[in-house]
Amino acid sequence: MDSDNIRSIVEEVLQKLQESGAVKPASAPPPGQASSPQKPAAKIPSSVKAGAGVYPDADSAIEAAHEAYLKLSKQGLAGREKVIQVVKKMCRDRAEEWGKLEFAETKIGLLPHKIEKLLGIQNLPGTEWLSPHGMSGDHGITLEENCPFGVIGAITPVTHSIPTLACNIVSMVAAGNTVVFNAHPGGAKCAAVAVKAFNEAIKREVGIENIATIIETPSLESFSAICAHPKVRLLCVTGGPGIVNAAMKSGKRAICAGPGNPPVVVDETADLKKAAEAIIFGGGYDNNLLCIGEKEVFVVKSVYKEFLRQFEAAGAKKLTNAQLEQLTQAAFTFKGDGGGCSHPVLNRALVGADASKLAEIAGTRVAANCPMLYAETDAEHLFVIEEQMMPMMPIIPVDDVDQGIAMAKVAEHGYKHSSMIHSLNVINMTKMGRALESTVFIKNGSCMAGLGAGGEGYASFSIATTTGEGITTPDTFTRKRRCVLVDSLSMI
Repeated sequence: MDSDNIRSIVEEVLQKLQESGAVKPASAPPPGQASSPQKPAAKIPSSVKAGAGVYPDADSAIEAAHEAYLKLSKQGLAGREKVIQVVKKMCRDRAEEWGKLEFAETKIGLLPHKIEKLLGIQNLPGTEWLSPHGMSGDHGITLEENCPFGVIGAITPVTHSIPTLACNIVSMVAAGNTVVFNAHPGGAKCAAVAVKAFNEAIKREVGIENIATIIETPSLESFSAICAHPKVRLLCVTGGPGIVNAAMKSGKRAICAGPGNPPVVVDETADLKKAAEAIIFGGGYDNNLLCIGEKEVFVVKSVYKEFLRQFEAAGAKKLTNAQLEQLTQAAFTFKGDGGGCSHPVLNRALVGADASKLAEIAGTRVAANCPMLYAETDAEHLFVIEEQMMPMMPIIPVDDVDQGIAMAKVAEHGYKHSSMIHSLNVINMTKMGRALESTVFIKNGSCMAGLGAGGEGYASFSIATTTGEGITTPDTFTRKRRCVLVDSLSMI
C-alpha cells in the first residue's frame, strides 16, 4: 500500500473521530488541574534538541533505526541484554524526575502512580523469555527460532507515555529489533526527553546510537510515513480505536492494543470488604487511566447494601442522583452522525481528572485525596456503557450472578479486553470467563493483579486485545524461523 493510500485511510478515520469529538487537541488540560495540590513543579521543555534518537521527520528516524538494527544484530543476545539493563536502570533512577515531567505535560492521572509505573519496568521479561523449540528424530534435527522483524513502528498513548515507550523498548530490543516512535502529541515532549537519554546511555554502554528513535513533533504525516516506509516491518499501536483502525488498514502487520470497558461482577459469596478495596485500588489507579481498570460494577442484590457499605468504608464517596446527572452532563455530549442519529462523546478534558475535581463539577465536595466517587445507576447509564477513564464508579444491582454476567458482557461490548469477578464459587468464575472471553480475567483481585501487582505474572503497557497477542512479551515481537538438518550427521 503506497503512502497516499495510507494517508487517505488515516485521514478518514481521524476525521470521523474529530467530527464526533472523540479526539481533541491533546494540549487541552482537564479543568482545574493546574491548581491541584499534587501537581509537580516540573519544567516542560519547549523542544528537545535533535540528535541521540530525536528526529524532525519519520524517514530520517526510520533510516537511523535501521542502521542501528544492523549494528545490534552483530552484538547478539549479549548486546540486547545490555540495552535492556540500561533502560531498566534509567527508569529506576529517573522515575521521580520523569514521572513529574510526564505529569506536568499531560496533566492527567496521579503523580505517585506515574512514578510507580516507571519503577515497574524492572519486572519486565527480557531475552530470557525467548526459547527456541527443538525436535529430533530418525530424519534429522529441526530447530524453530525466534527472529527479529527489524525496525518496528510504535504508537504510544498520552495516558502512559514514557512507561509504554520504555516497556516497548525492553520487549522489542529483547527480540532483536529497533523501534521508531510516534508518540501521542500530548506526551511527545517527555517521550523525546526519555528517548534522548536512553540513546546517550546505550551508546556509552554498547556503542550503538538510535536503537530507539522518535519524531520530535508527531503528526498525521509522520504516522502515515511510518506506516508506508518499507523498512518498517511491523507496527505496534497502543491507543484508541481510531489509531488502531488506521494501523490495521495500513497493509502492514499490526499488533494493536485497542479499547476496553472492563466490568466487575460481585456475587453473593464474595468477600465484600476485599472486593471493595480491590475495585477502588484498581479503578482508582492513576485516576482510572489504565485500559484494564475497573469501569463498572454489577452486584447481586442480596449483598448489594453491604457492598455499598464496604465501598464507602474503603474510601469511596457517593453521588446523589442529582449530582450524578450534573456530572454526566459535563462528562458527555451528544453529536449527530449526519443521519439523524446522535451518540455520546466523552469529554476528554475530564479524562484522568481527580475525584475531587469531578465532585466539584457534580456540585459537591470531597477530600482532596478521595480515591473514588460512586453512584447507583442502571445498566444503560452512560458511565456504564462508555469507557470513561475517570475515578467515578457506576454500581448496578442485579437479581443474580447470571444477570450480572449477562449485563457485564453487554457493557464490555465484545472487546474481549479485561474483566473481573469477586466470588468464592468456581462455577460462577467459569461462567463469566466463558461468557466474556476477555484477554485478562481476574478472580478476587484488582485489575492490577493481571499485570503482576498483587498477583503472579509480568507487566506490559501494550495489551494486544484487538489482534489477539494478549499481554505483549519479547516473543510477541519475533517471527518464527524453522531450521532443518536432514538425516544422519555421520559421514560414514
